[in-house]
Amino acid sequence: MSKPISRRFHGVLDYAYAAAIFAAPELFRFKNQPVGVVLCRATGAATFLTSLCTRYELGLIRILPFKLHLLADGLTGIFSLSAPFLLGFGKHERARNTFLGFGILALVVASLTQDEEMK
Repeated sequence: MSKPISRRFHGVLDYAYAAAIFAAPELFRFKNQPVGVVLCRATGAATFLTSLCTRYELGLIRILPFKLHLLADGLTGIFSLSAPFLLGFGKHERARNTFLGFGILALVVASLTQDEEMK
Protein backbone atom coordinates (compact mmCIF):
# COMPACT_ATOMS: atom_id res chain seq x y z
CA MET A 1 0.00 0.00 0.00
CA SER A 2 1.31 3.42 -0.94
CA LYS A 3 1.63 5.91 1.91
CA PRO A 4 -0.49 9.03 1.30
CA ILE A 5 1.65 11.73 2.95
CA SER A 6 4.44 13.13 0.78
CA ARG A 7 7.74 14.29 2.23
CA ARG A 8 6.88 17.92 1.35
CA PHE A 9 3.44 17.77 2.98
CA HIS A 10 5.03 16.09 6.01
CA GLY A 11 7.18 19.22 6.31
CA VAL A 12 4.11 21.43 6.33
CA LEU A 13 2.58 19.22 9.03
CA ASP A 14 5.81 19.37 11.06
CA TYR A 15 5.81 23.14 11.30
CA ALA A 16 2.07 23.22 12.08
CA TYR A 17 2.56 20.53 14.76
CA ALA A 18 5.44 22.48 16.31
CA ALA A 19 3.38 25.68 16.51
CA ALA A 20 0.26 23.92 17.78
CA ILE A 21 1.96 21.96 20.55
CA PHE A 22 3.95 25.04 21.59
CA ALA A 23 0.69 26.99 21.92
CA ALA A 24 -1.31 24.08 23.37
CA PRO A 25 -1.33 25.27 27.01
CA GLU A 26 -3.09 28.45 25.92
CA LEU A 27 -5.26 26.78 23.26
CA PHE A 28 -6.49 24.01 25.58
CA ARG A 29 -6.31 26.00 28.83
CA PHE A 30 -3.87 24.11 31.00
CA LYS A 31 -1.35 26.85 31.78
CA ASN A 32 -1.76 25.90 35.46
CA GLN A 33 -0.10 22.51 34.80
CA PRO A 34 3.62 23.44 34.84
CA VAL A 35 4.99 20.08 33.69
CA GLY A 36 2.61 20.02 30.74
CA VAL A 37 3.51 23.59 29.81
CA VAL A 38 7.26 22.94 29.89
CA LEU A 39 6.87 19.74 27.86
CA CYS A 40 4.75 21.53 25.25
CA ARG A 41 7.32 24.28 24.88
CA ALA A 42 10.20 21.79 24.71
CA THR A 43 8.43 19.48 22.27
CA GLY A 44 7.40 22.38 20.05
CA ALA A 45 10.91 23.81 20.01
CA ALA A 46 12.50 20.40 19.39
CA THR A 47 10.08 19.65 16.55
CA PHE A 48 10.78 23.04 14.99
CA LEU A 49 14.57 22.60 15.22
CA THR A 50 14.41 19.03 13.92
CA SER A 51 12.34 20.25 10.98
CA LEU A 52 14.81 23.03 10.19
CA CYS A 53 17.65 20.49 10.15
CA THR A 54 15.93 17.73 8.14
CA ARG A 55 16.90 16.86 4.57
CA TYR A 56 13.54 17.57 3.00
CA GLU A 57 11.97 20.33 0.96
CA LEU A 58 11.18 22.54 3.96
CA GLY A 59 14.42 22.01 5.85
CA LEU A 60 16.87 24.91 5.88
CA ILE A 61 20.05 23.23 7.12
CA ARG A 62 19.33 19.73 5.73
CA ILE A 63 21.74 17.60 7.74
CA LEU A 64 19.31 15.10 9.32
CA PRO A 65 18.28 12.15 7.12
CA PHE A 66 14.53 12.01 6.56
CA LYS A 67 14.22 8.45 7.86
CA LEU A 68 15.89 9.51 11.10
CA HIS A 69 13.46 12.43 11.26
CA LEU A 70 10.55 9.99 10.93
CA LEU A 71 12.02 7.88 13.73
CA ALA A 72 12.21 11.00 15.91
CA ASP A 73 8.57 11.75 15.09
CA GLY A 74 7.57 8.24 16.14
CA LEU A 75 9.53 8.53 19.38
CA THR A 76 7.91 11.91 20.01
CA GLY A 77 4.53 10.23 19.61
CA ILE A 78 5.40 7.46 22.07
CA PHE A 79 6.79 9.99 24.53
CA SER A 80 3.67 12.16 24.23
CA LEU A 81 1.40 9.19 24.87
CA SER A 82 3.31 8.13 27.97
CA ALA A 83 4.33 11.52 29.43
CA PRO A 84 1.12 12.26 31.36
CA PHE A 85 1.39 8.98 33.23
CA LEU A 86 5.16 8.89 33.68
CA LEU A 87 5.49 12.53 34.69
CA GLY A 88 2.51 12.83 37.02
CA PHE A 89 -0.13 14.81 35.19
CA GLY A 90 -2.33 11.93 34.04
CA LYS A 91 -5.21 13.17 36.21
CA HIS A 92 -5.12 16.65 34.70
CA GLU A 93 -7.69 16.04 31.99
CA ARG A 94 -6.87 18.86 29.58
CA ALA A 95 -3.10 18.40 29.65
CA ARG A 96 -3.39 14.60 29.50
CA ASN A 97 -5.82 14.60 26.59
CA THR A 98 -3.74 17.14 24.69
CA PHE A 99 -0.66 14.94 24.96
CA LEU A 100 -2.63 11.84 24.00
CA GLY A 101 -3.99 13.63 20.93
CA PHE A 102 -0.61 14.96 19.85
CA GLY A 103 0.95 11.56 20.47
CA ILE A 104 -1.57 9.77 18.28
CA LEU A 105 -1.18 12.44 15.61
CA ALA A 106 2.63 12.09 15.59
CA LEU A 107 2.44 8.30 15.25
CA VAL A 108 -0.19 8.41 12.51
CA VAL A 109 1.64 11.04 10.46
CA ALA A 110 5.00 9.27 10.85
CA SER A 111 3.55 5.92 9.82
CA LEU A 112 1.64 7.32 6.82
CA THR A 113 4.52 9.35 5.37
CA GLN A 114 6.47 8.19 2.33
CA ASP A 115 9.96 7.56 3.68
CA GLU A 116 12.02 8.18 0.56
CA GLU A 117 15.15 10.23 1.22
CA MET A 118 15.68 13.50 -0.63
CA LYS A 119 18.37 13.27 -3.31
